[in-house]
Amino acid sequence: MFQYSLAFAQEMDQKDPFKEFRNRFYFPQLNGKDAVYFTGNSLGLQPKTTQHYVLNELEDWATFGVEGHFHARMPWFSYQDFLTEQIAALLGAKSEEVVSMNSLTTNLHLLMISFYRPTKERYKIICEYDAFPSDLYAVQTQAALHGFNPEDAVVYLKPRDGEVTLRDEDVLEAIRSHGSSVATVMLGAVNYYTGQFFDLQAISTLAHQVGATVGFNLAHAAGNVVLKLHDWQVDYACFCSYKYLNAGPGGVSGIFVHEKHCDNPELPRLAGWWGNDPSTRFTMPRTFVPAKGARSWQQSNAPVLSMAALKASLDIFSEAGMMEPLRTKSEKLTGYLEFLIHQLNAKRDTPLIKIITPADQNRRGCQLSLVFAAKGREIFRELTEKGIIADWREPDVIRVAPVPLYNSFEDCYWFANILEELLHTFAH
Repeated sequence: MFQYSLAFAQEMDQKDPFKEFRNRFYFPQLNGKDAVYFTGNSLGLQPKTTQHYVLNELEDWATFGVEGHFHARMPWFSYQDFLTEQIAALLGAKSEEVVSMNSLTTNLHLLMISFYRPTKERYKIICEYDAFPSDLYAVQTQAALHGFNPEDAVVYLKPRDGEVTLRDEDVLEAIRSHGSSVATVMLGAVNYYTGQFFDLQAISTLAHQVGATVGFNLAHAAGNVVLKLHDWQVDYACFCSYKYLNAGPGGVSGIFVHEKHCDNPELPRLAGWWGNDPSTRFTMPRTFVPAKGARSWQQSNAPVLSMAALKASLDIFSEAGMMEPLRTKSEKLTGYLEFLIHQLNAKRDTPLIKIITPADQNRRGCQLSLVFAAKGREIFRELTEKGIIADWREPDVIRVAPVPLYNSFEDCYWFANILEELLHTFAH
């Protein structure tokens, strides 16, 4: 199916329905040419239209001052609403179930205030052992906030001895075995380190069967894999926008709250003025009247400049047809990169590269996590010197993420070509 050749990669690029989208983004320049940028899983590239979108808001601020809230070309009072349909489409949600706001970890805490409601008997939180530190800190401190010892309250899912990723059956068995003591299941939908994509539907179904709520951190999932949060009956989720959604460093985050919870007056939330019903917001009511849907979790005035950057990227996603067609390309692109790495290993008596990301494409996004038999950090540094921007994660992983919006099959070829040279150098 695949071939390790420049001609084959170029042929695949010619057949790519998204080949022109690459020209919509700025690439860092290394050695006088576009870098091979494989770190959209950490910070996505800047769309060339971003400056225009942000400048529009700066111009309206200069022109209208405070009146821009109502008279800007895209009035700031309701700016978050200009994003909801597109975000909902990316998450497999209804528009009223999503809102852009805050930063990711802040949103995770706000959601857990609502959905982690422990009792003396039901107080445990299930999460991955190797979750991103922000997730670990969040679940640990949420348990402590409610008076529980995190060492007892947090159940960490660990791979079996000698394995790197979690087995689906082991995740489900952990939920089943802790059963009536589980208050919430909170996982990273796609693990940042291994690139493993969990079976969100199965997890959600079983969590509800044992009486727990279920939520996901979508930092590495939004804009990467096909999501159907509403249909999967996920209770809550949060996402960031600076990775696959290309909204810039520290870009605005957002939340998902299933419609069955959105307007539940019994569900506690930390209220803010911007989450009040917009029809009465400026009457300054002393009692909080929640807006409809997920917007009631919004606390503060919308960060318009950050949202404008996100809007620039979302419009590109819309033009591409959202995640279904992009995911089709992504499976081929990452599949090609995987093939090339296997080819490099096949050329040596002893394989030097281990892919710890699941081989099953249904259990991964675009990222491959590579562990080298030796000299991993040195190889990473040399890759950078030679025009490959990837990502190092302690203790021993190089993460490479060919993003379907702007990466090409030729990018994958050159990565393999340069890596082959380095393997030859460091093996001797």
